[in-house]
Amino acid sequence: MKKSYILAILLVVVAAVLLLQTGKATSEYANFDKAAATGEKVQLVGTYVKDKPTIYDPLTDPNYFSFFLEDITGNEREVVLLMGKPQDFEMSESIVLTGRMRDDQFIASDIQMKCPSKYKDEEAMIKNLTES
Repeated sequence: MKKSYILAILLVVVAAVLLLQTGKATSEYANFDKAAATGEKVQLVGTYVKDKPTIYDPLTDPNYFSFFLEDITGNEREVVLLMGKPQDFEMSESIVLTGRMRDDQFIASDIQMKCPSKYKDEEAMIKNLTES
């Protein structure tokens, strides 16, 4: 068999594996109940509950950050993020976490935050000026 055929077959196999992995990564978001039921690693979306306690002490453990999150169904649970507290965390509009449930806590290994656009105020000001 020619080397070019073998290389082409290998490329097809690699492409198929990458497509399968991408399909898993773009699955729908879970809520706390679904995360507890599956016991597997899931992506969970929600909003930070500002009136509940937040724990972060970088001198004691810089890779432990605890806060409360409200999921898309309205359930609130404690989240333990196994990394430092992200910058501008309190300003986030929504939070996407990757992790799994352990007892009543969601143990997160990754976080993505959607923060308000820094251009919102400028857009509102421009809109007000053009309407005047």
